[in-house]
Amino acid sequence: MPEFDHEQAAEPVDPDLAPAHPPAVSVALVALGGTLGTAARALIAEAVPQSAGIPLGILAINLGGAYLLGLLLAVLHRLGPDVGRRRAVRLLCGTGVLGGFTTYSALATDSGLLLLSGDLLPALGYALVTVLAGALCSWAGLATGSLVRVPAADPGEPR
Repeated sequence: MPEFDHEQAAEPVDPDLAPAHPPAVSVALVALGGTLGTAARALIAEAVPQSAGIPLGILAINLGGAYLLGLLLAVLHRLGPDVGRRRAVRLLCGTGVLGGFTTYSALATDSGLLLLSGDLLPALGYALVTVLAGALCSWAGLATGSLVRVPAADPGEPR
């Protein structure tokens, strides 16, 4: 068995690789955004009643969140590279707020509960509609974002 070289292991393999751990500010932005998105989801899910066992609030949250994420990412892409303020906005609003707002686990759990109660068609319909309509909503957000006019870059800011 080859001997482990501690000195070589302490050096980065490739200096162009991203750091092994994200910067603390990135983690803080995602955590703050996630807290806000999760709170918004909880309020909407409580306010919108179920219909035939289907959680309409969660359905609306997931579809709306898919649209908004597509829109956000398209606009940020048109504004320039994922650096500086654009990266901060993506982490706070995209990964954080919209990541906390939307919920795959509630979709899976609610579909499972419908299946357990013997409601096969509503369970499959809810799951399929959420996934397929979510993809369409994301596409619509991306398409809308591609139409948004973006201001010219500041002279000192990379584009």
